[in-house]
Amino acid sequence: MAKPKVFVFAPIRESDEWQQTFEDAGCELVLGNADWHNPHGNNEEEMMEMAKGAVALMGTSIRSSPITTRIMDAAGPDLRIIAKCTIGVDDVDVAGATAKNVMVTHAPTESNWGGVAEGTIAMILTILKKARERDRTMKEGIWRLPELQGLYLGSREQDDYPGMTVGIVGMGRIGSRVAKLLKPWGCPMIGCDPYVPDSHFDELGVERVDYDTLLSRAEIITFHVTLTPETRQMFNAEAIAKTQPGTILINDSRGQVVNGDALCDALESDHIAAAALDVFEDEPVDPDARILKMGDKVLLSPHMVSSNLRGGLHPGLIWATKCVLSALRGEVPEAVFNKDVLPTWEQRYKAKNILPS
Repeated sequence: MAKPKVFVFAPIRESDEWQQTFEDAGCELVLGNADWHNPHGNNEEEMMEMAKGAVALMGTSIRSSPITTRIMDAAGPDLRIIAKCTIGVDDVDVAGATAKNVMVTHAPTESNWGGVAEGTIAMILTILKKARERDRTMKEGIWRLPELQGLYLGSREQDDYPGMTVGIVGMGRIGSRVAKLLKPWGCPMIGCDPYVPDSHFDELGVERVDYDTLLSRAEIITFHVTLTPETRQMFNAEAIAKTQPGTILINDSRGQVVNGDALCDALESDHIAAAALDVFEDEPVDPDARILKMGDKVLLSPHMVSSNLRGGLHPGLIWATKCVLSALRGEVPEAVFNKDVLPTWEQRYKAKNILPS
């Protein structure tokens, strides 16, 4: 009996623990060239060749070549699962996978999404308190410039200051954790998410509003959405025009949620006062990209806001490994993203174990 082949299209190379787990289970591993440090690796043709005969595909984020139906076709009719080590699955043709009876799983580990929420708070405070600018001028021998005054985020009962209004777009795991972290500050929080019930907003102390209202009322807007046709480019020139002058933008979700040129135009005109970005439309960012020329108006991070010691992607890698092995045993694993596939998937694969050990 041939070993079940698992193609890992974007592995995490800092640890080989997961590789040993697959080998102990009797699997054959094929590793792609892309990894966490290098999101541009193999092209589609190369990935098709490496995927031939695979019963499972697994990996982190990959920008060079999303997992297309051509790659799935190259794997062949026995492909059971595509397991992501990350929360997002925007680099997988999920509809194509569902049509081919392939399960797609993701890894919403708290180490990942919790790290994003903490990073969001760090970005907000860094911008509001001008931490970078104060540090730099001190090291240049400059003491107390008037323009280095910060902004006060939280409410103050003593002088009836309500605090800055924070608008949270997307009230899933990350957006909800951001709201919980902000709650002790007492600042007004508004949020929008059509897929979350009113009770969830009430529990978090967040006022539910529609997107246009959030744009017009929020002084700080932070995005925590998955990338879908609905959210792609949702912060574009038209949306920016609805915001208040001096609005602060935070985007730790997906780069394609924000129109980069429109954001740069708004930063140059000072309509958007500042932006903190961990994600970009094209990654890695081109050295000549406009966003890199914005100075202290932008706080930039190389798509690693979730990356922390004792956290980050490693728990997601272990999660994805377990998902693959479960699927190869004919079991439904945790965190199936395309749940529509389950009836036909179970009919075909339930209790059909192809692991040799």
